[in-house]
Amino acid sequence: MTLEVLDIESLDLEARGVAHRDGKVVFVEGGLPGERVEARIVRRKPSYEKARTERVLTASSMRVAPRCPHFGVCGGCAMQHLHPQAQVAVKQRALEDAFGHIGRLKPKVVLAPMHGPYWGYRYRARLSVRLVPRKGGVLVGFRERHSSYVADMTECHVMPPHVSDMLVPLRRLVESLSIPDRVPQIEVAVGDACTALVLRHMEPLTQADHDALRAFGERWNVSWWLQPKGPDTVHLLDAADEGRLAYVLPGFGLRMQFKPTDFTQVNPYINRSLVARALALLEVQPDDRVADLFCGLGNFTLPLATLAREVVGVEGSSTLTRRALDGARMHGLDARTSFSTLNLFEIDTQWLRELGRFDRMLIDPPREGAEAVARALSDLDDTERPKRIVYVSCNPGTLARDAAILRHRGGYVLQAAGVVNMFPHTGHVESIAVFEPGEKPALREDEAA
Repeated sequence: MTLEVLDIESLDLEARGVAHRDGKVVFVEGGLPGERVEARIVRRKPSYEKARTERVLTASSMRVAPRCPHFGVCGGCAMQHLHPQAQVAVKQRALEDAFGHIGRLKPKVVLAPMHGPYWGYRYRARLSVRLVPRKGGVLVGFRERHSSYVADMTECHVMPPHVSDMLVPLRRLVESLSIPDRVPQIEVAVGDACTALVLRHMEPLTQADHDALRAFGERWNVSWWLQPKGPDTVHLLDAADEGRLAYVLPGFGLRMQFKPTDFTQVNPYINRSLVARALALLEVQPDDRVADLFCGLGNFTLPLATLAREVVGVEGSSTLTRRALDGARMHGLDARTSFSTLNLFEIDTQWLRELGRFDRMLIDPPREGAEAVARALSDLDDTERPKRIVYVSCNPGTLARDAAILRHRGGYVLQAAGVVNMFPHTGHVESIAVFEPGEKPALREDEAA
């Protein structure tokens, strides 16, 4: 393919530079805004092209040397060549663009970005495992960028140092097992007292394998979980490790127990700050009745219960709501909390009314967003609407879509929004938004129907 000199205008969320040539968009891997680069065109499509930077002719002042030697090959990070503060600026622009282009609105106040450690923050990971004799044995790591191959990683700077230090020993451990070619992945979940590793094994393990895992666990303070089939088969290797895996929310005196396959936030440092900010923005009063939608294990529900009269957590999984209630009981908060199992992707206004009126509401959906919830909230009467809604999002596109529903259908006002740097060096955009009731717009006939 040919070499082209291109001027990089902006950055997309895959950390590709965006340039134009002959009226066509060119996505340039390795290019940063403001740079002039010599790039090789690697793919041509009718509406766009893809290129790879071969040489930087004029470098951006925000370009930095990647810290990890595997950057560019490993698919775990996309932005290590860009200064972390500039990464946040890119994500803030992506959020504002989503609000403008998708939602046709903008927040009254842009919140200051939330920052945390740039390195050693990733407490959750799914590592691929592959026996590759031509690479010298077993590989353990993330997949290569744009590839199904496992990166030949010996260190990882976004995971905690002790997990990075395990990568090569984990290779040797898997090689020593009776089925080194039948172990496709190891899931990592770091807690406050131990690290849990979930070994996916497609054939039974021997007693010698169990002994090897236990020896490794003692050496590295690892709690081993085994997964012979689907997620429902995950179980502890040793029952004595039950309850060891947990994370803390010290600002609220909470220790949240979880299983390694449960959803918890990747970044515990940002999670603590995010919980504190969300509750501060919600402005909870002691007599308030509060809803926590998509509550999961109660990451927000239990802290809310330390402030409000009553908190109702709603989640689609009965397993998670039972575990959340167990956590409430453990902390003596069960008198203030209740949990409902409900498919929030299918909720309507009547279902929401049946939950009772809420003074305040926190919404923390997965990437799909909370479209049904936004529609249900928009159709409530003025006397039924929460005084304030805080929406925590991991997808600016679906947040903007739901914000548009709340604003243009329900009359809610987008008071404030900002990014949360939950995933440094990646293109993932976490954000938080605040809504308050406003004057409802008059519905067109087609909308009213």
